[in-house]
Amino acid sequence: MTSPRASDPNGSAPEGATRDEALRRLRAKLAGAGFETAALEARVLLLAALAISAAELIARPFERLTAEQASRLAAWTARRLSHEPVARILGEREFWGLPFILSPETLVPRADTETVVETAIDLVARRQTGLRIADLGTGSGCLLVALLHELPHATGIGVDRSAGAARTARLNATRNGVWSRSLFVVSDWGAALAQGVDLIVSNPPYIATGVVDRLEPEVREHDPRLALDGGEDGLEAYRIILPEARRLLSPEGHLVLEIGYDQEPALRDLAATAGFTVVRFAKDLAGNPRCVALKPT
Repeated sequence: MTSPRASDPNGSAPEGATRDEALRRLRAKLAGAGFETAALEARVLLLAALAISAAELIARPFERLTAEQASRLAAWTARRLSHEPVARILGEREFWGLPFILSPETLVPRADTETVVETAIDLVARRQTGLRIADLGTGSGCLLVALLHELPHATGIGVDRSAGAARTARLNATRNGVWSRSLFVVSDWGAALAQGVDLIVSNPPYIATGVVDRLEPEVREHDPRLALDGGEDGLEAYRIILPEARRLLSPEGHLVLEIGYDQEPALRDLAATAGFTVVRFAKDLAGNPRCVALKPT
């Protein structure tokens, strides 16, 4: 006799369901809830819940879920249906092809932020001697770790006012093999740093306070507000970072900042006032200005 299946409150898949059935049910559930990338999210959640590879899913689609697997998948489905991001559910996110652990104090790395890494590398890749990098508001450490991974001659320091974020960034540096060339400290922007930095990068909070509460629930309810809220006009962090970066940078140094899609004019004015010349604005995957590269005037 077949044993009774475990309860299935979210319509994902009960104990005894096949992997293929579980995938189809989860995909339909997410699509019905309006998630635009339901097929991808269902696949990612299923593979993680079952702790299997995509190849194993293809090779053994009719393997049945255990009670533990069904329970885990049901719990994760409920979390996603409440608009918790998949990356938060899994506890990590890939950035620049590298895995990054997440914590409540860290922003989930976005693909558009890779524009900062690309721009920074293009500016400094030809340098053959030691390169000193600072990442202001490091969060998960994704910018600094990605840069150190690509620039073996570089060393770097990541700064964050959150001790939890600094701990997470340190874990990510260790996980990705750059811990010996990195240091993470708790401080407010560049206050704890000394002069002579060759490259400063930052993805500061740049969303206007009045807009934060209107963001999609995946962001406003799960990303730390400290990493989102850029003050009344979204420019508060830049007004602090720009003069500090001017003090810290070497004469031939560069500052690369992520910006909001509509902030190019404001950043031009703020940069000029702080003593910087615009090297370039770089666009994100949607064709919007996403970062600005500056050098001391």
